[in-house]
Amino acid sequence: MLESLEKMLAKGVDNSLLRFGLGKGYLDLKDNAKAAEHLQRCVEFDPKYSAAWKLLGKAHQAQGDSASARQAWEKGIEAALAHGDKQAEKRDGSVPEKTRPPGLKQSPVGAGLPAMAAPRSIS
Repeated sequence: MLESLEKMLAKGVDNSLLRFGLGKGYLDLKDNAKAAEHLQRCVEFDPKYSAAWKLLGKAHQAQGDSASARQAWEKGIEAALAHGDKQAEKRDGSVPEKTRPPGLKQSPVGAGLPAMAAPRSIS
């Protein structure tokens, strides 16, 4: 499937759906750098594409870039809520533990974003 999508891109077809397919395909293959590249182009085409923001966050997380992952997830939540995504309203807004950036604790239900871990106190 990726081969046919890459051929379409080479022929000049370029849109959010094509870039999402490429990004998801590369993410599934664990080629996180290529996945992030395509998913970034996807959200540039359509900033309201909340599923693309979610996968972009996963691609960044897999590359060890927790800050970019969090930023992508935040933008995805904003995009989903801004255009009335009913699934986003039903979810508690939490980031699954396996995709949560290191050092982040789960946010309270309904908060919409993961909470940063509190710094340790020095006694």
